[in-house]
Amino acid sequence: MKRSEINQLIRNSIEFFNEMKFNLPPWAFWTPEEWKGKYETCSEIVENMHGWDLTDFGSGDFMKEGLMLFTLRNGNQKKDKKIYAEKIMIVEENQITPMHFHWSKMEDIINRGGGNLVIDLYKSDKDENFSQEDFEVKIDGISRTVSAGGQVILMPGESICLEQGVYHKFYGEAGKGKVLVGEVSAVNDDSADNRFFNEVGRFPDIIEDEAPLHLLASDYKKYI
Repeated sequence: MKRSEINQLIRNSIEFFNEMKFNLPPWAFWTPEEWKGKYETCSEIVENMHGWDLTDFGSGDFMKEGLMLFTLRNGNQKKDKKIYAEKIMIVEENQITPMHFHWSKMEDIINRGGGNLVIDLYKSDKDENFSQEDFEVKIDGISRTVSAGGQVILMPGESICLEQGVYHKFYGEAGKGKVLVGEVSAVNDDSADNRFFNEVGRFPDIIEDEAPLHLLASDYKKYI
């Protein structure tokens, strides 16, 4: 992806956050220059990958298969006592986050506003393939039985609890608008805890055609 594309996606995201009245912390708007010399006081942010993040999952087509997110808080089981994480994400209509589960992380996915979030679900079997069994999930604490490959649609205000080993793919419902999606979970470790059914990429290769507007979490070690 070009840095100019990423910068525009961040601008669009800030506009949507403002529209949805969701406030980011002040450091979300620091320029690369303002980050310099702040590693010592901001080491938790840097080491635990807080902040702006996006991926096209190696697809080369962000709007078809991609995700824009901001990690608000995250622990590190090797370094600190925080055992939880929180993200805010923007999911476009028909923009897919591919089928995956987590070995360790349990999470709540929350529709914070905007359109509807569609989630396709499978339980995994002992070989980490799709199980054909029905299984139970909880929508805002209410049990629901889902068939293999079944679908849950979260309207604004609704949430689903996803246990370890539950495959999930999500995207915004067509015709309903982009979705503000929250995630509250155990500590997040994208380097070791994501099991995608089909192999994907994580951080896009960036063509630096202009300077960063705001740093991505993957930029910190290069710029700070």
